[in-house]
Amino acid sequence: MNLTAGDHRIPLNDGNSIPIIGLGTFSEKKTKDLCKQSVKTAIDVGYRHFDGAMLYGNEHEVGSAIKEKIAEGKVKREDIFYCGKLWSTFLSPEMVQPALEKTLNSLQLDCIDLYIIEIPIALKPGNCLYPKDENGKWLFHDANLCATWEALEACKDAGLVKSLGVSNFNRRQLELILNKPGLKYKPVCNQVECHPYFTQTKLLKFCQSHDIVIVAYSPLGTNRDPSWVNLHCPPLLEDPLLISLGQKYHKSPAQISLRFTIQRGMVVIPRSFNVERIKENFQIFDFSLTDEEMKNIEALNTNIRFVPLLMWRDHPEYPFHEEY
Repeated sequence: MNLTAGDHRIPLNDGNSIPIIGLGTFSEKKTKDLCKQSVKTAIDVGYRHFDGAMLYGNEHEVGSAIKEKIAEGKVKREDIFYCGKLWSTFLSPEMVQPALEKTLNSLQLDCIDLYIIEIPIALKPGNCLYPKDENGKWLFHDANLCATWEALEACKDAGLVKSLGVSNFNRRQLELILNKPGLKYKPVCNQVECHPYFTQTKLLKFCQSHDIVIVAYSPLGTNRDPSWVNLHCPPLLEDPLLISLGQKYHKSPAQISLRFTIQRGMVVIPRSFNVERIKENFQIFDFSLTDEEMKNIEALNTNIRFVPLLMWRDHPEYPFHEEY
């Protein structure tokens, strides 16, 4: 696979393709105002893949940035790959298309490239995105994931989305979709946490056996927000092996980590609102790691998640109780 900065798409199982590096656009309050400029910067640098979600509250800014770059003649619409996500309060079949249409409206697009179920955990249906009772207890819902998938298939048939996928699904939940009677479209991807400290080797092999691409979120670890991040794992980018390999190749530990992940055949979606880091993260096509170096990095695996989503661990479809 000869990937270059100018041509780094890999095939999906439905005949479409996905750029192997994208820009993650999840933003907290302090970075909300930086989203539009970050997307514009990323397009100028060479990114063509943008990973977003209605939940992030900034799809209109992402769409506006893309629209401006198209108007400038920097890119055409067909150059851009946008991934949107179906949130947990919209998993009821009748809510799927309206949720997608809301994303399309925010982006000012007629169709997006990929739409994925954000997590297999259904929450109480409705526009309250984090539904809790008066005691602060999460309001769970019992959704039929196969029925949700059928509603997504109808969105593809209607021309609203080109490819369909999932996120945070374990093997059992993937098999539920793959073995669904009357399945029209297989998931093209499973977006999951993956990096040198959490290599997801068994899930990767399973997905590869079904021609499903793994999209790695948090490929550089995460921020250190104790409200949702597992701080038992040390910061990934301070790892001595990644630092030493970075010195060998005149690259940063982040670039080594990203290169490791794409050499495994995964897509990476590092998030940044810093101009220099956006540029740096893209500069991973001018070197490659040896087989021995790949094995050494893989040996860093600890099987500990930075993002365990423990607030939902009592949900019957919580995906991380199982090994993979």
